[in-house]
Amino acid sequence: MTDNVRPDIDTPDFESAAFLREHVDSILAFYAPRIFDPAGGFFQHFLDDGSIYDHQLRHLVSSTRLVFNHSNAFLQTKEQKYRDWAAHGIAFLQDQHRQRSGHYVWQLKGDEIDDGRAMAYGHAFVILAASWAARLDITGAREMIYDCWSFMEAHFWEQDHTAYADERDASLATLSDYRGQNANMHAVEALIAAYEATDDRMFLDRAQRVAQQFCQVLADRANGQIWEHYTDSWDIDWNYNIDKPDDLFKPWGFQPGHQIEWAKLLLQLDAIAPKDWYLPVAQRLYDTAIDKGWDSQYGGLVYGYAPDGSFADANKYFWVQAEAIAASWRLFTKTGDVRYRQDYNRLWDWSWWYLVDHQHGAWYRIVSREGAWLEPYKSPAGKVDYHTMGACWDVLQVMEQQR
Repeated sequence: MTDNVRPDIDTPDFESAAFLREHVDSILAFYAPRIFDPAGGFFQHFLDDGSIYDHQLRHLVSSTRLVFNHSNAFLQTKEQKYRDWAAHGIAFLQDQHRQRSGHYVWQLKGDEIDDGRAMAYGHAFVILAASWAARLDITGAREMIYDCWSFMEAHFWEQDHTAYADERDASLATLSDYRGQNANMHAVEALIAAYEATDDRMFLDRAQRVAQQFCQVLADRANGQIWEHYTDSWDIDWNYNIDKPDDLFKPWGFQPGHQIEWAKLLLQLDAIAPKDWYLPVAQRLYDTAIDKGWDSQYGGLVYGYAPDGSFADANKYFWVQAEAIAASWRLFTKTGDVRYRQDYNRLWDWSWWYLVDHQHGAWYRIVSREGAWLEPYKSPAGKVDYHTMGACWDVLQVMEQQR
């Protein structure tokens, strides 16, 4: 892809379960030939053609998301290799990322610690990975859920604010002043998975409480939207990373993808244990994100917009569209409102032409506002197409429940 000219390919039926499964298979096929490292874990850094551009770096987010990917791949395909790979990934997390202190380091380089910080965001993904591995009865996974829960309780949970703090240094002695919604959003995702894996109400109760804190209490301070950054007293920090609207984990501005991801999580909670406020708040978050984040000129959702509504980063990121695909289908199924069905199809349509790599497979990480190719890195740290396959699996789950 070099510009925003649509490739000459057919448009599939995006509402077909067969299409969704086939699309997941095509993404798995992109990674499968090279991803497994017999020495431990998985290779994580891939160029567009599938070649590995860094054999040494192992990021905690990729290490955990690959367990999620392979656990779900086994559940979809029943191919034994995916269960074996999920177990292989759990072993790497336990043997390499986890330290004697109980924390999982942010990044490894070969056998050495490259970044030893303890991040709530990363530990949320440890719980997510362990929860999905536990569904496959992988040895040690269930215990891993509870161990990581206890670590987060001791080092990140702030009872007075009903939220998780963000970051400690490698010694665990120093807690950063920064507070953010992103780690908490993925904590809710992980806690839902932990509840579904264990049937332990403790996890669901916490997920509900954190979701309410961010989607109602804190959102009320930002005109019904969820701001990204806060002070250590959980006041909104409007200026944090104001010069970095494209930051990978802590971008400035309202993030349409995160508003929509919260909406999806509220709908997942509503499917498990309904509450009156879940649907209207999910609709508010989703509708606002689509209204402000959809690019009426070129299509697709932008990365971020400023409080005044102007685009802060107008590039198009793979995960933003993927999360919106999942949320729009849940909203359509829940409400029957045809506009959500239309959103689902237009999001897929735009992504199919501009983000899916029809030559090599998987999705591009980022394209320009106009839809033009920007970089050769199909999967840098953290990507591994967890969002894209996750969206397909989420839609398939809803379809199965509606049968």
